[in-house]
Amino acid sequence: MASKTKLLLVDGNSVAFRAFFALYNQLDRFTNQDGLHTNAIYAFNNMLEIVLKAVQPDAALVAFDAGKTTFRTAKYADYKSGRAKTPSELLEQLPYIKELLDDMGIAHYELKDYEADDIIGTMAKRADEAGWETTIVTGDRDLTQLTTDRTTVQLTVKGVNELEAYTPAHVKEKLGITPAQIIDLKGLMGDTSDNYPGVT
Repeated sequence: MASKTKLLLVDGNSVAFRAFFALYNQLDRFTNQDGLHTNAIYAFNNMLEIVLKAVQPDAALVAFDAGKTTFRTAKYADYKSGRAKTPSELLEQLPYIKELLDDMGIAHYELKDYEADDIIGTMAKRADEAGWETTIVTGDRDLTQLTTDRTTVQLTVKGVNELEAYTPAHVKEKLGITPAQIIDLKGLMGDTSDNYPGVT
């Protein structure tokens, strides 16, 4: 029997954020001769090498947010409001992370008015329908709703090197619900991390 096509999807902003703070206490050690901070670049690259070796995908994509304004903020202005600003030391590294991906031959993509989550969700659904095996790497628990028999979500637990694999069975074990019910749970309870209320 032929092996299934393997797809790797990475939540670029989420993983870069985790990578940055994984080595935040060593921020001053990770600078180049021009004063550019490199801690996020270093940790992101380490995580990517580990995942690529483990998954050995046939195709890979790293999705990034295109900005703070999305179709969600157009509908609900307070969406994700109140969050601390992204540190400038991390922002300056994002173009170099994308350059690293280019050098590695890994595609990256962002789309105006959409988040990386939306890109990943669309790609994962299409891959699942095509019968591909998909691995998603993210620090965002919301993406665990995408798990299927063919789609696994690897959630960053500590830094970027410790990952927890979410399958439908693991979602059921941890949350007591199916992946498809996560969106209903979020709608009823709200989400403080994204700053939207539940049903009152």
